[in-house]
Formats: sequence, C-alpha cells, structure tokens
Amino acid sequence: MMMNFSRTPLWPDYRTVWRWHFFAGLFCLPFIVLLCLTGSIYLFKPQVDHWIDWRYDHLAGGATHSTPIQEVRAALDAVPGSHFLAYELPETASSAARVIVDRQGTAIRVYVDPTSCVVLKQAPEEDRFERIIFKLHGQLLLGNTGSITMEMVASWTIILIATGLYLWWPRHIKGLRGILYPRITHKGRIRWRDLHAVTGMWISLFLVFFLISGLPWSFVWGHALSRVETQISRMTTVPDWEIGVVSERNLVAGRQVSPPKMDTMPGMDMGSMTMSDSSLPDGLNNVVMAASQLKLPAPVLVTPPSTGETLWRVRSDTQNRPERISAMVEAAGQIRSVQRFEDKGLMDRIIGYGVAAHEGQLFGRANQLLNFLVASGLLTMSVSALILWLRRKPPGQLGAPLAVPNKQIGAGALAVLVLLAVLLPELGVSLLLLWLASLLLQVFRHS
Repeated sequence: MMMNFSRTPLWPDYRTVWRWHFFAGLFCLPFIVLLCLTGSIYLFKPQVDHWIDWRYDHLAGGATHSTPIQEVRAALDAVPGSHFLAYELPETASSAARVIVDRQGTAIRVYVDPTSCVVLKQAPEEDRFERIIFKLHGQLLLGNTGSITMEMVASWTIILIATGLYLWWPRHIKGLRGILYPRITHKGRIRWRDLHAVTGMWISLFLVFFLISGLPWSFVWGHALSRVETQISRMTTVPDWEIGVVSERNLVAGRQVSPPKMDTMPGMDMGSMTMSDSSLPDGLNNVVMAASQLKLPAPVLVTPPSTGETLWRVRSDTQNRPERISAMVEAAGQIRSVQRFEDKGLMDRIIGYGVAAHEGQLFGRANQLLNFLVASGLLTMSVSALILWLRRKPPGQLGAPLAVPNKQIGAGALAVLVLLAVLLPELGVSLLLLWLASLLLQVFRHS
C-alpha cells in the first residue's frame, strides 16, 4: 500500500488512488457507520432529554413552593455522604427541581418535587442516555484510548474524501448522469456506484466540516489546540468544549481539565467539597432568584463560590454556544458581572460556532434536519460501498484493487500527505508505521 518516495510524477495514477481509497474505506467503514447512528441520535438531544424527563416536567402544582435551599437539603439527605455541586433552574413552574450533588467523585442528578420536597429520582450524570451516546460517539466508551482512535478515524476519513473526489472527478463528460445525480433506474453495479460516488460528492464539504469541527473534542488535537490558544491569545478562561475524557462533575463545575484528585475538584475546591446540608453557602435563594430574572437559555446552572471567594456563578449550558451567557452574582442577589459569547476569544468563538453547528443546534430545527440528511447520506455511501465490495471481491479473497508495479506516489500527493500528517498527528504516525511496515515486508521478501 505504501509507495516508493523516489523521484516521481506530480500525482499518482488512478489505480493507486483507488487502492488508497479502498484500504482507507475498509478501515473507516465500521466507525463511520457507528458515527452516523450515534450522531443522528445525539442531534436530537434536547428532544430526547425532554422526552425522558417528561413526567418530571409536568408535575401537579401545589399551593406552596419550596425554596432552593430546602430542595438542596432534600437532595443531600437522599444521597448520604454527598456534597452540593450545582442547582439547575426549573424550566417551568411544573418542573421538578434538579440538584446535582457529588458523592465520591460521581455527579448525581436528584429530582425534587418543588411542592413537597420529595425526591422523585436519582441518576448519575454519566449514566444518562444522551451522555452515553456522546461518549460512544466520540470515545467508543473507551476513554482517551477511544478518543485517540476516533481521531485517527477522522484523519483517515479526510484521506477517504480526498481520494473519493479524485475518483469521482469526470474525465470524459457525457452528460450529468452519474456525476451530479445517480442513475437510480439502472441495475447492478452502476446504481450502487452512483449512490456511493454522487452522494459522496454532494456531502463531501459537509463531512469535512463535521470532521474538523469535531477535532477540538479529541484528546491529542484538542489539547494541542488549547495549548496553542493559550500561548497565542494568553487565554485566561477554560475552553468551552470537552477535550478527551472529562467527567460530568467537572462539566457541571464549568472546567475542562484532567480528572481531579479525590480530595479536590476544579471549580469546587476543598471549601465546597466539604459542604454538608448544614453548612451550605449563604445566598442560594437570592442567587436563584437573580438567575431567574436573567432569562438565560436553558439549562441554567447555579454553582457555589470556591473557598476564599464570595461570588456565585450562574451560566447557561445551552448547546447553541453563541447563546451561552454566564454571570457572577453576590450572595445578596446582586449581579457583579456578565460574560457573553462575544466577549470570548476569537478561537473560542470560532470553535463555539463549529460545535453548535456540529451538534445541530446553531440554527434550530433546520440545522438538525441538515445534519440528519448528511448522516443519512453518509450511511447510504457506506452501505453502497459495502455492497460494491462484496459483489466484486472473489470468494475467500480481500478483493483490493491491484497495485501498479512502480508504486509511484507523486510529488504533489506526497506534499499533501506531509501537510496533513503535520496537521493531523495520528495520520502522520499511522503513515510512518505503514511506511516502516512496507520496508520490513520488502526486506523479508528479499531475504
């Protein structure tokens, strides 16, 4: 599969590109199918969350309402040995209060009836359905190892797209059939080829956007981007996106960092970690009232001050990141400062737009529909590619396109690969390993 880097023409021949496309597709195909399915589900996270919690947002109203401090105490009593982490503002008057507590490093969401203060449900944040889908989509449920794997898949998918467009590019135009629209009425290979190639052409730009906008979440690329941003823009705030594995309690506390030690937690230091129901910081009721008046996009989290500080933090956690607003509030309920999306650094804003569009939340239902169509197109490409391969491969053989004898890569293709290898570390490492493997294979063949 790897080419000889001697003096070569500018670009490789058609069969060589086809061979690259085949092997890249063979590696990426199972992961791409998984990304299509899990991504399609996660697109509708707000609707799924509301459906799962429907009964807790349609409670029968009572004559009186409990106060936030009473609801927090009820949650702490229901989870022995826990500590207050955050309070989520109810979206409606008939919604249960959501109190997030921390027990031995596990964030637990407690649903409390605002009329009777009865605990209705407890659920670890990491076990919530959409959280599991998120980790399956980006980490294969394998933590940072899975994140690195998916980063490599994204890198090779870019190669897959580039080689696919090269193979699709019309060389002898005889009409637009099979180029801009598929020949559905044809049978056999032509129909499946057009479904694969033409669909790929139309969604290729969207796929590149999804791949690039998803890289900030990955372990290697995300940390590298964060370090570059810190050096260039002297960033003083934490990134507004997840990098690799981030526990839900750190997300609640508003920090994107490595897993903390058991005796401390970012944003919730020893002072807040040792809070009990009898020593909650003053001002929760006042801060919740002030937060309600801000009318921030839901969900809105209220987190207590750290030791040595007096200000509470109120922030919107909406998936449409350009609408996120955070505020620092005094215990008496006075708002000291407000930070809006436009106040963030340039890189944070660019990534914020990209993440919101990636998750289908930037421009509402139309964004969800567009992303779903792209995911459906990608799934169609994958299925048609699988059918094409199974039909053409001989029994008991891989059925890869035959390699050309000279194995010339081309100077232009080599330059592009080097550039991509620098920008995408996993791609560079895997290309280097493949090259070394091909050298070893040649040595064994000649020995």
